[in-house]
Amino acid sequence: MQFLKESMLELIIETSTNLPPDVRKAMAWALRAENPRSQSGQALAIIGQNIDMAQEDSGAICQDTGMLTFEIKTPVGTNQIATRKQILEAVAEATRRGKLRPNSVDSVTGRNSGDNLGPGTPIFHFEQWEKPEVEVRVILKGGGCENKNIQYSLPCQLEHLGRADRDLAGVKKCLLHAVWQAQGQGCAPGAIGVCIGSDRAGGYHFAKQQLFRTLDDTNPDAALANLEQEVMEEANKLGVGAMGFGGAASLIGCKITAANRLPASFFVSVAYDCWAFRRLGVLLDAQTGAITRWLYRDPAWPVEKLMSVGTEFQLTGHEVRLEPPLSEEKVRALRVGDVVLINGPMVTGRDAAHAYLMHHESPCDLRGGILYHCGPVMLKEGDRWRTLAAGPTTSIREEPYEAEIIRRFGLRAVMGKGGMGAKTLAGLKESGAVYLHAVGGAAQFYARCLPRVLGVHLLEELGIPEAMWVFEARDFPAIVTMDAHGKSLHEKVAAETGAELEKVGAK
Repeated sequence: MQFLKESMLELIIETSTNLPPDVRKAMAWALRAENPRSQSGQALAIIGQNIDMAQEDSGAICQDTGMLTFEIKTPVGTNQIATRKQILEAVAEATRRGKLRPNSVDSVTGRNSGDNLGPGTPIFHFEQWEKPEVEVRVILKGGGCENKNIQYSLPCQLEHLGRADRDLAGVKKCLLHAVWQAQGQGCAPGAIGVCIGSDRAGGYHFAKQQLFRTLDDTNPDAALANLEQEVMEEANKLGVGAMGFGGAASLIGCKITAANRLPASFFVSVAYDCWAFRRLGVLLDAQTGAITRWLYRDPAWPVEKLMSVGTEFQLTGHEVRLEPPLSEEKVRALRVGDVVLINGPMVTGRDAAHAYLMHHESPCDLRGGILYHCGPVMLKEGDRWRTLAAGPTTSIREEPYEAEIIRRFGLRAVMGKGGMGAKTLAGLKESGAVYLHAVGGAAQFYARCLPRVLGVHLLEELGIPEAMWVFEARDFPAIVTMDAHGKSLHEKVAAETGAELEKVGAK
């Protein structure tokens, strides 16, 4: 199949940069559902702009291009070994071009392979069928939403919902709990793929497969179709909202299947996906590997923009300008809900950087600075680096470290998405610092706010996503969601949405 590698490269690039029509339609609904002046409305305006920017520039929609999973059906006699080899070559080439972030990390040494290849990455599921063509579907599922996957073993007790029994009413409680627990850490509004039954490993596999369904299809099982509709309606009454800011759009899709189980086991497995719901597919000529048809979209139809002139994220003139290094006085004057614009130096630091800083001095001066939880997509052009994608990562992973790092290095702000916990909140109050919330997945929007790379540290040791990049920020917008006075928007929304869950549990 001489054209297979090029076909797979085109599929991967389109999946990373251009959301399919059913997801665009769902996000258009979310935009209409929210008050544009609310925090969720502002976040959705940035998301909408980002989706349009990514398609126009063929840039990664989200900087976390995720774990690639390929679902492949081949006619009898197809050489699956050769097929896999060409797909691996396409993955490596897409990474080299900056369409994918290098995301394959050795779990023992911590070394990044640099090309998205390695034991277990990407994931392949091959199946034979009796049709003459090859079908390839791929999904790019990022780490933030992957970390919000959840599995329940019924019967069980659920926070705010009480007992969930081994029936569809108990399953519904689990699914509402799954949406609630994701909050902004899963980049709401999201979608869930669900499997009722199977074993623990099979349940997650079947749940992820449900994400290959279109968001606007109808389940052929009437009972499951009804359950999907009920979950959609009730989940969007909880008030989680975009990025967990509170609002009307929390879930854009619910797709459920059932698999037989052992008598002793009743698992409900949930695969949570974010609004950057990236999956596409193609049919290929089995002899040449050329694309004969696209799945999920028709290339002959023009892509409809989500945003029109005047509907983009608009500055109000009331934003607070932050120019690092920041003084304690300036930061303690900030309150939850303030919108800030950052201008000046800003340093990235995520999981590996935090672990490094716990045992070493910082390779750059952080005093008075902003530490951005971000693993960007970067491309080296000659002696200079270009920022291709730079949205925030989920901050809660740094909860064990953050308060100490703020105190030791004199930080005045940390920024990411999804919020942080009680230990960090106490550290912010003690040190005079704030947590800034950027919009998850808005990688193209924020890349434009980081026009210049001032330096990079720990690149060889940690790899591109985990290195400490020093950027020059220009009018970089974010929202204060945890301040230096012990206030947290995330605690408030979790409590309010938990109260809504209790109403469901009381029925």
